[in-house]
Amino acid sequence: MGKVAKIAVKEKIILGIDPGTNIMGYGLILIEGKAYKILQFGVIHLKKYGSHELKLKKIFERITGIIDEFHPDAVALEAPFYGQNVQSMLKLGRAQGVAMAAALARDIPIAEYSPKKVKQSVTGNGNASKEQVAEMLKTLVQMTETPKLLDATDALAVAICHHFHDGRLQTRGRAAGWKSFLQENPDRIK
Repeated sequence: MGKVAKIAVKEKIILGIDPGTNIMGYGLILIEGKAYKILQFGVIHLKKYGSHELKLKKIFERITGIIDEFHPDAVALEAPFYGQNVQSMLKLGRAQGVAMAAALARDIPIAEYSPKKVKQSVTGNGNASKEQVAEMLKTLVQMTETPKLLDATDALAVAICHHFHDGRLQTRGRAAGWKSFLQENPDRIK
């Protein structure tokens, strides 16, 4: 009888981030072959910090701490969407940039996905609500209950979107992310 070769299933951990300046969602999934499961998810409460600079510092510290604890193979972020308030958009972009810097400081590849792409990947509907995303996640990752703050489930959705696309949409810079976002969201251009 010959020996049967065992094929090792490579594990991969993905950290998904839903950037925010008051609440930032994060979610970690473990990929084993084609199966995936939740490692941890939650939110970083930032509203209690008075200045924007202090919020950015806390984002960097918390994301770095999560990275150091779980050693993800990739970090996937939801790209900020165009809004009416330019100041809010700038602050959100800074929050996303600080989270990206935390990953890059640890040499972890980053990927960026538009909100529409994340929703499409998880629910099949690019215009799905946060509640619909959370309900679909219950099925995909066997969650027993929906968390109170849906920023956490949005972050899990970003991680799962990255897994479904296997990093193929990874951007090399902000311009590529915006280009794809604008192509996927022509109604947002004014």
